[in-house]
Amino acid sequence: MVDGKEVYHAERDTPLPYEVEHIYPDYSLYPELTKDTAYGFLTRGCPRGCGFCHVKAKEGLKSHKVADLSEFWRGQKKIILSDPNILACKEHPELLQQLIDSKAKVNFNQGIDIRLVTDKNMELLKQIRLESIHFAFDRYQDKDIIEPRLRAFAEKTGYNKSKGRVMVYILCNYDTTLEQDIYRIQLCRELRFSPYPMIYDKEHADPIYRKLQRWCNNFIFWKVPTFEEYNRR
Repeated sequence: MVDGKEVYHAERDTPLPYEVEHIYPDYSLYPELTKDTAYGFLTRGCPRGCGFCHVKAKEGLKSHKVADLSEFWRGQKKIILSDPNILACKEHPELLQQLIDSKAKVNFNQGIDIRLVTDKNMELLKQIRLESIHFAFDRYQDKDIIEPRLRAFAEKTGYNKSKGRVMVYILCNYDTTLEQDIYRIQLCRELRFSPYPMIYDKEHADPIYRKLQRWCNNFIFWKVPTFEEYNRR
């Protein structure tokens, strides 16, 4: 950290030593955060290599298995996963089955790649006790792939913002217009998914993006149907 901002040095990046990657976490260090909650990675890496993301540099352009669930979970009621793209890992059916068998509530907090959701792995996801599932609609140019798959997930699972809480990350201020950002947000409204706008360049972003965030990240989003109406207030 430099002046409160993350600074990433690619030249310093090396894989974690085996004993570090596979050690059982010392949850006693943060008792309030880890009370009956397990945190960890089943996989690392992502084949996407998006320009706004440093997973490619930190973990590689391939999603690979790094652990079984038992390596960081021993019966806790809740599991929080930080995998960047678990569905891109060839062993993901086996890993999803481990989560099913745990019967714990699971939060995929870094997102599931909706472009890789199939009827087969959707059935596995439906069997997991989902506390929260996150998708990303960061690339507007992938609209023709992402939109129908989000619709299919909503239709086939019945999950929404209340049942099996679904949140969709929406990257703004990177390579899209405000109109394209609003399009993606309104799709979430239609599907009853909660949009989560993320400003890429906060320092130089137009103030309207902060207002867009406030509209979405507030209960008023479900009461005020359009950003235009909210922006007039």
